[in-house]
Order: sequence, then structure tokens, then C-alpha cells
Amino acid sequence: MKTVILDVRTPADSMADFTRAWKTGKPEKAARISFATPELLWQVLTAKRWELLKALCGAGPVSIREAARRVGRDVKAVHGDVTALLNAGVLDRTEDGRIEFPFEAVKVEFLLRAA
Repeated sequence: MKTVILDVRTPADSMADFTRAWKTGKPEKAARISFATPELLWQVLTAKRWELLKALCGAGPVSIREAARRVGRDVKAVHGDVTALLNAGVLDRTEDGRIEFPFEAVKVEFLLRAA
């Protein structure tokens, strides 16, 4: 199963992992999309966008119209959410213009610490 980890990490931690993978030639076990703060993660992954990701998970490339049909929302609203998820690197756009969430599972990781 192709899984992506959505997490909260500092840019330095993300770069350290990238550098290690570059030097060793060994990729990470799972794909990872990192956000600098929990607030940024939740700003990008709103409830409607999370619903959209669930509908696209493992679905392969689809049109925005098809994505809107799957979540029962209007195309214009879904287009705005797709744009935000594309800009954040969460969704991909295929050569023929369709959108894709190329994963079958999502794991969200972040740690909440006492102030």
C-alpha cells in the first residue's frame, strides 16, 4: 500500500532527511509532506479538503468535475480546494490536466507539547 505521511516538522528537519537520502541513496520508507506548523497543516487541510482527499485516495487521475461529483459539491468550490492542495504539494496534476492523489493511505503525525 502506498502511504503518505502528513506531518509537522521544521524546515531544518526536513532538509536533514533530504540530505541523508541524497548522501545514502536510500529513499524514505514512506512519502512525506511536511508543514512548518500545526496551524499551517490545518489551514491547508480544511474539513472540505480532507473530504476531497478521502474521495481521491487510491482513485487515480480524475477531472475536477468528477472530484466534485464524488464529494457532492459544486465544481467552482472544489476547484478552489484543488488549487490550494496543488499549491501545497498534496495533489498532483497529470499531463492531461486531471488531478491525482497518488496514495492509497494517509497518516497524519504531529506532537502537541505543553507550553
